[in-house]
Amino acid sequence: MRTNKDRLVMISVQGTVAKPEHSGRHAVSHTGEPFMVPRLGGITYNVRVGDPAFGWEADHVEPGVSSLLDEKDRRSPTNQGYNFYACVGNEARVVTGDAKGARGVVTGHHGGAEHVLIDFPGDVLEQLTLDDKFLIRSFGQGLRLLDYPDVHVYSLDPDLLEAMAIVEKDGELHIPVAGIVPAFLMGSGVGSTSMGTGDYDIMTADEEALKKHGLDKLCFGDIVCIEDHDNAFGRCYRRGAATIGVVIHSDCRVAGHGPGVTTIMTSTRPGLKPALSLEANIARMLKIGRFESQ
Repeated sequence: MRTNKDRLVMISVQGTVAKPEHSGRHAVSHTGEPFMVPRLGGITYNVRVGDPAFGWEADHVEPGVSSLLDEKDRRSPTNQGYNFYACVGNEARVVTGDAKGARGVVTGHHGGAEHVLIDFPGDVLEQLTLDDKFLIRSFGQGLRLLDYPDVHVYSLDPDLLEAMAIVEKDGELHIPVAGIVPAFLMGSGVGSTSMGTGDYDIMTADEEALKKHGLDKLCFGDIVCIEDHDNAFGRCYRRGAATIGVVIHSDCRVAGHGPGVTTIMTSTRPGLKPALSLEANIARMLKIGRFESQ
């Protein structure tokens, strides 16, 4: 597949661990039940890329390390820049503390919280503190597929693109995915124009719909295809369009929410063809998270 990889710019961005936040009060689920469980942020030791996105006693939990640049102003240009430049698959290096020099991988962006998620090996997680900093070699924004002008690519490291085992056939791209999401299941984040920094959610209030489409078994790091969704210039419904993304946070109990998906590829026209595959998970491809020892 021909790309403009040789014309992309590699730029350093640096962040730190996002401190875990909670109101200390109950929230209300889509069934009207109050709940008070752990949420996003911090260093999550036992939830890794490759683990199930469902079943945790948590809400919006993020696997591995949650990071940002500006905790006081998440909408600041510098914090938004940290999110934008960090692409899925980029290398992250610890530059402080006992784990200094250790390397990890960016696994996604979480909109709203404006977090960049990073996976580090288990022994590195044990050494990290909430004060540690990470230098990311950002590389990927501006990536184009030269023979497919209708396809827009966001937040994707070129090396990960090559690892996705995409097949070119009859002018179409056949992309291995772990799940196919019908348009009507997409919720929180629809209408956003921040395709290069955030995510949007697969709604999970209708459990039967999830099971019917085989989405109740999704894992962190799974690559999915969202049918009839255009992310070229904003997240919207468009018949015939398709969006490819990576599952980055867990199921959520609040109405309109669910596992988050970071956009990595989209087309307004038919041409991105999903091919179901059990191997379509970035943890498997990059040997990180639950697959780091394989």
